[in-house]
Amino acid sequence: MRYPKDHGQQTRRRIVENASYGLRQNGANGLSVVDLMKLAGLTHGSFYVYFESRDALVVEALALAMDRTVAHWLELTQGLPAEEGFDAVVESYLSPRHRNNPARGCALPALAADIGRSGPEARRTFAGGLEKMIDILARLIPKRSSPDARQAATSAIATMVGSIVLARAAGDKQLSEALLEAGRQALRNQAVSTTAEACAADRI
Repeated sequence: MRYPKDHGQQTRRRIVENASYGLRQNGANGLSVVDLMKLAGLTHGSFYVYFESRDALVVEALALAMDRTVAHWLELTQGLPAEEGFDAVVESYLSPRHRNNPARGCALPALAADIGRSGPEARRTFAGGLEKMIDILARLIPKRSSPDARQAATSAIATMVGSIVLARAAGDKQLSEALLEAGRQALRNQAVSTTAEACAADRI
């Protein structure tokens, strides 16, 4: 059988994409090379044709997952005033849909613990994606100095990630819903406080 010239690139992309879903569902340490190749409908014997190591695939799959979260946030906030864009990100992130679908959700709550125990390249990739996410949220916090906006954005992401982790872990649906609502309310309060501080600073 003759394959198109870009067959190898298409296959590699398919492996990375399916690995990205699988790792978020099962954790960075939850799938073997055999499992990762099965997700793409391939045998493990061809793995090293495309990747130097399992870690190399994990890094690429992690980068893809984080880039897609960044793209999703940009799409959510396009054309919205800053405050509405911030609310849109929070509501989407702390939603039952996101809680219930880790395989297609943000990599931070799904993979942070595993990546913290991984090699330096995976941690650098994770940090780079996190910085992009902080930058997006910081731009949605108006009337604050850049350092203050970044601090508030970092705090917001930490709150969102922690809320999702706990909501997914809670075995009780009512408790899980309460955790999501607590995260949303904490960020609403933070937004109100941030706006009040900015208005007060303008009057000085």
